[in-house]
Amino acid sequence: MALFIIITVLLVAPALSALTKKGTKLLGLIAVGASLVELISALVAVSAVAKNGSYHFTSYLALDYLGAIVMLIVAVVGFIASWYSVSYFQIEVSKKIIGFRRVREYFVLLHLFLLAMFFAITTTNPILMWVAIEATTLSTAFLISFYNKPSAMEAAWKYLIINSVGLLLGFFGTLLFMYPAVRLGYPGLISWPVLMSSVSGFDPFVAKIAFIFVVIGYGTKVGLFPMHTWLPDAHSKAPVPLSSLLSGVLLNVAFLAILRFKAIADVAIGAYFSRELLIFFGLLSILVAAFIIFIQKNYKRLLAYSSIEHMGIIALGFGFGGAGAFAAMLHMIYHSLAKSILFLSSGNIFLKYSSTKIANVKGALGALPITGILFIIGFLAITGIPPFGIFLTEFSILSAGILSHPIVTIAALTALALVFIGFLKHTAAMMFGEPGQDINKGEFSKGTIMPIIILISILVAISFFIPATLKFLITAATAIY
Repeated sequence: MALFIIITVLLVAPALSALTKKGTKLLGLIAVGASLVELISALVAVSAVAKNGSYHFTSYLALDYLGAIVMLIVAVVGFIASWYSVSYFQIEVSKKIIGFRRVREYFVLLHLFLLAMFFAITTTNPILMWVAIEATTLSTAFLISFYNKPSAMEAAWKYLIINSVGLLLGFFGTLLFMYPAVRLGYPGLISWPVLMSSVSGFDPFVAKIAFIFVVIGYGTKVGLFPMHTWLPDAHSKAPVPLSSLLSGVLLNVAFLAILRFKAIADVAIGAYFSRELLIFFGLLSILVAAFIIFIQKNYKRLLAYSSIEHMGIIALGFGFGGAGAFAAMLHMIYHSLAKSILFLSSGNIFLKYSSTKIANVKGALGALPITGILFIIGFLAITGIPPFGIFLTEFSILSAGILSHPIVTIAALTALALVFIGFLKHTAAMMFGEPGQDINKGEFSKGTIMPIIILISILVAISFFIPATLKFLITAATAIY
């Protein structure tokens, strides 16, 4: 029933938003109300998975351990982003940056974006999952070009073309994985359990080719190097609340697809091949992102490259396996919260300074005292400074790889140190000093502060204490994936 409620709400909410003729407050009320219902329903579904091992609505919609973890991320960050969006766009409307019609367009597409992600998580069919992830591309492409600037239009087209081509490769890999089940004559839509049971006789060479296509295809959506080129442009041009969802949520949904196929590939050809492939792409992503972060001049692009780095860390964790895989699962959660904190905080900075260039932001701690502190907390969290949980997950991932892959581990550790130095340099440049005389001091509203504070509270809480239910879900998912 919980999955039915989520899907129904996400179908009704965009329709109601589209029918709204005036009043941004009504659009905000619909968005916050819908996302709150989704969050409550997701918590119910996740609890059922922890209790029963799975949660089924129909034979085509179900939730397993890994899906429950990702759904929890989508529901929490989706609620916070929706809440923040209300105040953010009220300020932009008051500044006459956008009008009511643009706000309505944003909320309609936001609901459809969340619908596509929830459906990708819960569908039991690989083809429908591919369709849902492709739908996330279509729904967000229009939002990336939201402000109708030439650079935003270019970013949207780049996002649309690169992701569509990448997902087409992922679709080819999906078809290769489905061939054994089709050959055996399974009726109806082929589910993940059917794929798992049919690949034992899969030709190893074909299975390797199929998994390469899957990693390249869905890795494009994840932002793994060298398929990452769309990500910095798209995330830096999109409205800030959407950027928090793109970096904090969508990348995990795409990674979920890779992990589902990894479990099947491991049955067909053993775990060695998939692990080495993930280590390869993971290390390259960390190294490239680290050097670009160090010389970055735009703080939204800085956060986008940080997402590429952390997807690389997660890939390393699953590549190393064992304790590294458990830490990678937990890292997904920590990264989603920390990156959303940073993007939403950067939204307040953008509203104040009307620029995303680091050189144009001085004295943010004085101009926006609360936001400045929140941004610094986000910086400390995302770079893995104790006591935040990312320190523990990064340490666990590197510890898991030091014996089996010492060179890779040392290279990754060096890159992480470079990331910290670069992030520190940029954060200090933005936060300290004196703001310009044309910058009015003070926060905008509670609506742009409270969502971030709640995210920080959750992040700090689970950094010190992982709830038993969440720990069980991560342990169970790690055993499978």
